[in-house]
Amino acid sequence: MTMDELFGGEEPPGAGVADAVRVTAMRRRHLRSVVGIEEECYPRPWSATLFLSELAQRTSRRYVVGTVGPMLVGYSGVMYVEDEGHVTTLTVDPAWHRRGVGTVLLLDQVRAAVARGTRHLTLEVRASNAPAQVLYRRFGFAPAGVRRNYYAETGEDAIVMWAHEVDTEEYARRLAGIEARLRSGA
Repeated sequence: MTMDELFGGEEPPGAGVADAVRVTAMRRRHLRSVVGIEEECYPRPWSATLFLSELAQRTSRRYVVGTVGPMLVGYSGVMYVEDEGHVTTLTVDPAWHRRGVGTVLLLDQVRAAVARGTRHLTLEVRASNAPAQVLYRRFGFAPAGVRRNYYAETGEDAIVMWAHEVDTEEYARRLAGIEARLRSGA
């Protein structure tokens, strides 16, 4: 089903889409759509086999998908080590960019991480991916270093970002503010 079919030939609404995103655990049945988005977004996409390997590590990984109606519009993953979480992927179908899908997925992952006792979160982001960096900064991630030539297929650097003390009341207020802005369409 295309976006035109889903929204009756009209452009999907911007502000209301975030309310329509349903986040559920990634399952094997989602992998065809997930890998399709991977192939569209990355020069060296993860394979279905790699995702299956990640999904099999249930005690140290959490992967979710975001759907709007029958359409899979994004997915994210976190790997846990002691009191730290490493965001391994956060990817939104390009047709759904700038509609709050990434915010919904990251909000869900951060809340789940805190619920399981995570105190700090980290991730790598392409140096050229300014929109993602803006999203991560909104969640309190700050640059902490650079991994030179991290993305071997392009030779691009990765910026390492950290959000510390995500288990505090102050951070919970940050998340509540993000959610309020998301729901208001701001």
